[in-house]
Amino acid sequence: MINSHQFQQAAKQFRAGRISLKEFTDLVIHDQPARKPNEAAVDSKKVASESSGQVTQTEVKPSKIPPRGVNTHKGDFGRVLAIGGSTGMAGAIGLTSMAALRSGAGLVRAMVPREIQTVVAGWSPCVMTVAVESINGQIKSSGDLDISGHLPWADAIAIGPGMGRSSELDQWVSEIYCDAEQPMVVDADGLNALAEANAKLESHAGLRVLTPHPGEFRKLAGTSSTDRRELENRAKQMAADASLVIVLKGDRTYVTNGELEYHNESGNPGMATAGSGDVLTGVIAALLGQGMPALDAAVTGVFLHGIAGDAAAESVGQTSMLAIDVLGNLSVAFKKQVKAAEKSIGF
Repeated sequence: MINSHQFQQAAKQFRAGRISLKEFTDLVIHDQPARKPNEAAVDSKKVASESSGQVTQTEVKPSKIPPRGVNTHKGDFGRVLAIGGSTGMAGAIGLTSMAALRSGAGLVRAMVPREIQTVVAGWSPCVMTVAVESINGQIKSSGDLDISGHLPWADAIAIGPGMGRSSELDQWVSEIYCDAEQPMVVDADGLNALAEANAKLESHAGLRVLTPHPGEFRKLAGTSSTDRRELENRAKQMAADASLVIVLKGDRTYVTNGELEYHNESGNPGMATAGSGDVLTGVIAALLGQGMPALDAAVTGVFLHGIAGDAAAESVGQTSMLAIDVLGNLSVAFKKQVKAAEKSIGF
């Protein structure tokens, strides 16, 4: 049986023209999803196995972004709940929230400590904010905070940017990671929380995308290795064991669901700047909220994030690039993907 969130997501995908009637009925009526949750939906690439010579699916490509139907509305493009921020780190969750909107999310709600609500709301009148009780400038995970009251609203969750650290938050993040049915992107302090709480990464009720940089991944994997190839191999094994998608950031960012894998070729060194990863988190969350399978959302998000970074480099140069420049050029990246989709369907 599919749960209510899966039904709602399928209905939105069908109304927006992203899945066919057959796929919708297979999922809803026959309970037979057209694809596994973490596998690529489109633009997969088949390559020959070096050992056996057999042709196997081992790589994926970024998905095209279809043009929007004339009868769609904001509810068809996903509601993203962004959780994080703390005193001195309001910018992180602000970047994530704005990136989700720039990546097509119909609605974005930022859940932040009360002290920084006005700062986050000041990013844009388009971002909704929820102020929650705090302690030491961080979200207070105990007391009156009832996350279950906000989860049903969301089609996707982004958690961690700028959140800060405490043992209470570590446990709270782990519980949300385990229990939420919605697709979720975990980044930054959210990843550190999972590592510190020794969370069982395989225990989750919905699709999960983890976006660590190498240092964060080493904490999750319990390794001190700095060898990129070894870290990628560990990421692939972890993704397979825990049934999730891992985005191992860095030069040619590596994305895997444990079976398929992708090395990104867009982007440039100018993107090594504070807040760039927060923007990526928002992009992936928005794509998940629009119904993309987890691997497609991660691969496409990483690619478009890099395209936006390349556009930013053309205008301000790599040295002077800021995360807000990447954010401002997401429109360039998405326009290119929509045009590619229009060409493929004959517009």
